[in-house]
Amino acid sequence: MLVLVAAGALAESSPLQLSVTPDIALFDRTVTVEGLTVGLWSENPQSALALGIVNGSSGQSAGLSFGAVLNYAGDYKGLELAPFNYVKGDFSGWQLGLVNYTERSMKGVQSGVMNYAGRLTGLQIGLINYAPTTRSGVQFNAASIFSENRWLTGLPDEPAPVTALINWRF
Repeated sequence: MLVLVAAGALAESSPLQLSVTPDIALFDRTVTVEGLTVGLWSENPQSALALGIVNGSSGQSAGLSFGAVLNYAGDYKGLELAPFNYVKGDFSGWQLGLVNYTERSMKGVQSGVMNYAGRLTGLQIGLINYAPTTRSGVQFNAASIFSENRWLTGLPDEPAPVTALINWRF
């Protein structure tokens, strides 16, 4: 343990992060974790497997995040699995949870009760799916919303803004 702490003090990255909160952790929240993050609440830039109650990833991060309550990130590539997944920037991969929210661009799959992607390129599967802008994608759901098209005017090339069961744009 002492060797890991000493190595982290000298390096900008660490193979391991253990944390209670981002401020009560082996390494400062600015140290990049390239390996494993375990904690109640962690927040580091990472290319890692993150296991915890709340997993936070800052900057451009990647990996697998398994959170008991929440995963949140700046930009993220990989798999996020938690009841609530939130990405402030761009996301590529698969978000699996009750609520999945990607503020900017989402490339990949969102599956949950409610899915939101600022710009969708991929697949949303859920009860309610919303994508204000869609480059290309498919939504399977009880209600899906692509807000950039007028109702049924561009079918079959453009999706309806609100539909049940399936909505698409290619």
